[in-house]
Amino acid sequence: MIDPKIKNIIFDLGGVIINLSTQTTIKQFALLGGLSEEEVSLRMMQSQEFHDYEKGLTSDARFREIVKSMLKVNASDAEIDKCWNAMLLDIPIKRIQLLERLKNHYRIFLLSNTNEIHLNCFNGIVRELTGKPTMDDFFERAYYSHRMKMRKPEPEIYKFVIEENALTPRETLFLDDNLSNLKGAELCGIKTFHVQHPDLMFNLFHD
Repeated sequence: MIDPKIKNIIFDLGGVIINLSTQTTIKQFALLGGLSEEEVSLRMMQSQEFHDYEKGLTSDARFREIVKSMLKVNASDAEIDKCWNAMLLDIPIKRIQLLERLKNHYRIFLLSNTNEIHLNCFNGIVRELTGKPTMDDFFERAYYSHRMKMRKPEPEIYKFVIEENALTPRETLFLDDNLSNLKGAELCGIKTFHVQHPDLMFNLFHD
């Protein structure tokens, strides 16, 4: 059960609201480039450009060129986007319904490490599922790393959300599936919950 002192909830997106499979993108990149999944995974982990893209320091066009160079392929932008977006799966409607219910009792926010290509994709998923224009419609405010020029787990990104919305850290709960992101929030005094599986949220917010 949630601590009764909590007044604000900040949600991560991937692996919390939307089902996520990074391995699916790795597999698609491997097929496109004729590489092993292990090699693709290694190249992605070693590339600072992927983090820079999440911080909005790299354009969509430049990111696609980086991927093509990494895979050594002459693919179309559409092919790159399809592989990149393959990690974004479905959004179970019961998670949207949970957000709608929580809005009646808490101030709720979204804080996601993401990028413009993914943003366009998951907003399309939201429109198809709910008829709402964007993911933003389910939160008081939605924050995306590439638009903020910061990313989790940098303390600055949590401080920005806290200060802009006049939140009290000890009255704020942050949900994420990544432990390092939770530790960054804890450094700012924010309460945290590790979403090891999205269905755990339903136990946390059980009436």
